[in-house]
Amino acid sequence: MAAGRGEFFRSLWTGLQRQSPPEGRPPPPGRGRGRPGPERAPAGSRGRRRPPRAASSGVTWSFRREREERNCLEMKAPRSREFYLDTLPPEILLKVLSFLDASSLFCISHVCKLFHQLANDDGLWKKIYTSEFGTQTWRPKLAHDAVMEVEERPLGHWKKMYFRTLAGQEVNKWKRELRDIRPHTGLPRQTELVLRTLNVSWELTLCDCWGEEVTLRENQVHFLQSSLIVRWSKGVFPCYHHISSIQVHGVRKETQKIPRVRPSWRSLILKLDMKTEPRSFIVRDKLIKLVHLSPGVIIGSWRGKNTVAFIMVSLHFHKLVEKSLLGSPACLYSEPVENSDPASDPQGHSIHFVLHSTGAVILSEHFSQVHCRTVRLEHELLEMTVIDSTVLQQHKLLSGNIKLPWKSEELEGAVENCCIMTLTVLNRFLTPVWCVSTPIFIRMAKKPLSAVYCGEHFLMHHNGPGGKVKMKLVWVKEQKQFFLISLIIYI
Repeated sequence: MAAGRGEFFRSLWTGLQRQSPPEGRPPPPGRGRGRPGPERAPAGSRGRRRPPRAASSGVTWSFRREREERNCLEMKAPRSREFYLDTLPPEILLKVLSFLDASSLFCISHVCKLFHQLANDDGLWKKIYTSEFGTQTWRPKLAHDAVMEVEERPLGHWKKMYFRTLAGQEVNKWKRELRDIRPHTGLPRQTELVLRTLNVSWELTLCDCWGEEVTLRENQVHFLQSSLIVRWSKGVFPCYHHISSIQVHGVRKETQKIPRVRPSWRSLILKLDMKTEPRSFIVRDKLIKLVHLSPGVIIGSWRGKNTVAFIMVSLHFHKLVEKSLLGSPACLYSEPVENSDPASDPQGHSIHFVLHSTGAVILSEHFSQVHCRTVRLEHELLEMTVIDSTVLQQHKLLSGNIKLPWKSEELEGAVENCCIMTLTVLNRFLTPVWCVSTPIFIRMAKKPLSAVYCGEHFLMHHNGPGGKVKMKLVWVKEQKQFFLISLIIYI
């Protein structure tokens, strides 16, 4: 239809051009479409000829041409759609927007300035907030107090309240799932389920000495009873000696059909400065050497080279969900700490102790009613004798060898005499007072540690900011297994 109308106006314009005479010449004789010939006298002229009509000027034809062009353009140009919205009163537009839900109302506020102003109306968001979350418990108020309360609320108050309450409900939902506590660990039963349900992942950020950052996504996560191990082995790592800082962030991936435009929220879990952080060499094999950074960070680099093969981090389950979700990209998650000194209440402590690798558990035990006493080493500490070397009934047999499997992008293997220790110390109210998950390695003792066992004797020590752990082991050749004959904890 548009093509036919355009063809008609082009034909009309061509005809007008043909009929328009050159400037300075009179129009052709005759009127309309009559044939050329002598001009006839009208009736009643009694034979007198009428004086010839003056010639039309070029201005008249140019005016006609401009008018025709203007009419053609007006018929072709579409009318502005905003014209119809401007003619509607705001009350009608607000009535139309009141039928939208919160997500649609939020999206339509980014269409234009008019919709942005109307979609942020407090009346609309108050209605949505009331229908979604209900009202608070009614209590009588004076008339002037109610007027003052309405006047003091800033613009956009109900919109902020809606999204804040919505986020709070989601947090309360997974917090309710974490209320079920295991009595022997003092940790929530559903930690792994909540982390998997919320699609929480962990990102590693490495900064070199020139200020350039490299962010790597996790390659594999190993969940255990009271901790997890995250490994990064794919990607471009900076040289080991060029790494200046290490950061681990918890990231929540939202499952949406439409991909998100803005990046996901990142919560800082740990941050290490390589210049000031103490490091210790753990052990090596034919291909890899391991370096331990507190707390729970292992860097595996190729022997004879300055390149990083993988990085592993062991994270304890205590407050791990909160640390992975409620922190900020630059600050760690923190909550009010109770002023409770374990040494002030030495009775009723229990221990949950696990030795494990990335996928296998070497030893998992729960010790209740641990004997405690206060000692003074560098400062006053609470000494807990979990396993006494003189009591044979307390000695524990380790299942399997002590080794830590590793895997890079190209190769994989296992480092002997190294594993992960996950320790949880609980008070008499089953509240964790010290939690640690860190790599630990064994070394041979210089002298025999027990006269009962014939074999090689080994030591395993951990010295962290929250406490110390000392273990004694014996390798029994006949059974080809380790026995844990002593375990003492200082906090």
